[in-house]
Amino acid sequence: MEQLVTRVWSLLEATGLGPHVLHITALGHRVLEAVDSSCADLRPWQLLLVSCVCTLVLVRAYRIVHQPESLHSRVKKAFFRMVRRLPYLSTTIQGRVDDALHEMSKSLVSLPPGSSYLTRLPEQGLSAEAVISALRPYKEMGNADWKQGFVSGTVYHGEDKLTELLVKAYGEFAWSNPLHPDVFPGVRKMEAEIVAMSLDLFHGGPEACGTVTSGGTESILMACKAYRDMALARGVTQPEIVAPESCHAAFNKAAHYFGMTLRHVPLDPRTMQVDIRAMRRAIGKNTAMLVGSAPQFPHGIIDPIEKISALGVVAGVPVHVDACLGGFLIVFMDAAGFPLPPFDFRLPGVTSISADTHKYGYAPKGSSVVLYSSPLIRHFQYFVAPDWMGGIYASPSIAGSRPGAIMAATWAAMVHHGRSGYVEATRKIVTTARLLGERLRTVPGLYVFGEPLVSVVAVGSHDFDIFRLSDALMVRGWHLNTLQFPSSIHIAVTLLHTRPGIAEKLLGDITSCVAEIMLTPTAKTTGKGAIYGMAQSIPDRSLITEITHGFLDCMFSTRLPEPSQRLHNSPGTQ
Repeated sequence: MEQLVTRVWSLLEATGLGPHVLHITALGHRVLEAVDSSCADLRPWQLLLVSCVCTLVLVRAYRIVHQPESLHSRVKKAFFRMVRRLPYLSTTIQGRVDDALHEMSKSLVSLPPGSSYLTRLPEQGLSAEAVISALRPYKEMGNADWKQGFVSGTVYHGEDKLTELLVKAYGEFAWSNPLHPDVFPGVRKMEAEIVAMSLDLFHGGPEACGTVTSGGTESILMACKAYRDMALARGVTQPEIVAPESCHAAFNKAAHYFGMTLRHVPLDPRTMQVDIRAMRRAIGKNTAMLVGSAPQFPHGIIDPIEKISALGVVAGVPVHVDACLGGFLIVFMDAAGFPLPPFDFRLPGVTSISADTHKYGYAPKGSSVVLYSSPLIRHFQYFVAPDWMGGIYASPSIAGSRPGAIMAATWAAMVHHGRSGYVEATRKIVTTARLLGERLRTVPGLYVFGEPLVSVVAVGSHDFDIFRLSDALMVRGWHLNTLQFPSSIHIAVTLLHTRPGIAEKLLGDITSCVAEIMLTPTAKTTGKGAIYGMAQSIPDRSLITEITHGFLDCMFSTRLPEPSQRLHNSPGTQ
C-alpha cells in the first residue's frame, strides 16, 4: 500500500499537481475541523435530528426540481394563478373567459331553424327507412365542401366506389371483436395480415412485428408506453422522451398519461428539421426514446432520420419514427419517382414506426399500425392482468374490445389498392403538393417553410398577418389548417386535390387574396384567425386550456348556456 501511495505521489509531482493536491487536502482538513468544533456541544439526538431534517429537505428539494413538468413551467403557472386571484383581475379575466365560452357555445351548439336536439329515446323505435331518412339532415349540416377538395387533409380519398366497398366489408364483420380470436379467427387473420403487409412496406426484418390501433395517437401512446416500461425495467425512474418541437401533440399526451418527461428539441429555423446537435445534447441517463417525424404535421418536413438513428445507436437509445401522417406515401415514393433517404427499419437505430392506415392508406377512420423491430419491445406494450377473477385478461393496446369491422375495412382498402394503386395515388399527391410548393414560393408576401417533400405545404408571411389569408380563403370556401409558433397555415394534399383544376383554383384564390391583403399589409385580422393570433400572445396558457375545455364541453352539449352563466369554479380562479 505504501508503495502504491509513493507511486501516485511521484506521478502527481511529475505532472505539477502535487502542491494543488496538498492545498486541497489542507482545506478539507480545516473544513472538517470546523464542522467538528461546531458540533462538539451537540448531543447525539440533536445530531440525529439535524441529519434527518437536512435529508428530508434535500429529498423535498430534489422532488420539486425533478418532475415531469419543468420547474420553469410550474413557477410560471403558479405566478399566473396568483395574479388571477387579485380581486379586480379575477373578475375581469373570468368575465372575458365566460363571454368567449358563451360565444363559442352559440357558434357550435346552435342549430338551423326548425331543428332541435334529440335528448330522449323515442317511445317506439323507427323503421330502417325512417332512420335513414332521419339521418339525412345530419349529413347535410355544415358548409365545408370536402367532396370538391376544399378541405385540407381530413378526408383522404372520398371516392364513392371505395366507400361502397368499405361499407360492404364493414357490414360483413359488424358484430365481430378481435378480443375473441377463438370466435372470430378470420378477423385475427386479417389483423395479422395488415401488420405483415405494413412491415413489408417499411422493410421490417424477420423479427419485426406490430399491432393495429385505433389511430395515430394510440400508436404513439403505445410506443411511448413500451419504451417507458423498458426504461423502468433497466432502472430508470424518470423516463424521458427526446423529440423535436414539431413532433405530434400525442407525445405530450403520452408524457402526461404515463408520467414521462418530454424534452423538446429546437428546429433549424431554415430547414424546420430537428437540430441534431441539440438532440445529441438532450440525451441523458433518463432518455427512454428518441423521436423523428417522417414527415411532421405542421410543415410537412421529414426530420433527418438517418442522423437520429445514428444518435440512437451510439447512445444505446431506441428511436421511434412517427410516420402517422405520411407513412403510406413515403413507402411508395421511390416507386413513384420521388426517391427519399432511408427512414425505416433499414436503419439500425430505428426500433419502432407508427403509420396511419386511415390517412393515405385510405382505410376508414379508426385505423393505424405501430410496428417494432423486435417482439421484446412489443411485449412492453402489452397489458396482462393474470390474477383477475374473471380470468386472465390481456390486451395488446389501450382498448379491450375492438371493432373487427374496422379490421375488415382496412384489410379491404389495402388489398383493393395494391402496390400499383398506392404508387399511382402517391405520384398524383406528391406531384400536386410539389407544384403547390413551387408556385407558392413565387407569390409576393408569402414564404414556404423548409423543403416539403411529401404532401403538406405550409406558408407564412413576414409582411402581413397570415391568419388574414386563412380567413379570406375561408370566405371562398377553403378550409386550411391554422398553425402557431410561428404563425402559419398549411394544406395537406389528398387525392381530392389532384382532380383537374383544384390546385389551380387554390393557387388562384391564394394569389388573389394575398394581392388584396398586401394593399393594407399592417391591418389585423378580425375573423376567426384573430382567435389564434390572440391565443399566441396570451402568456397565461391556463387561460387557453380553460377556453379549450369549454370548446370540448360544447362538443357534447345539447343546450346553450344562459348569457349570465359564469364558471366561478373554473381552475385557477380560486
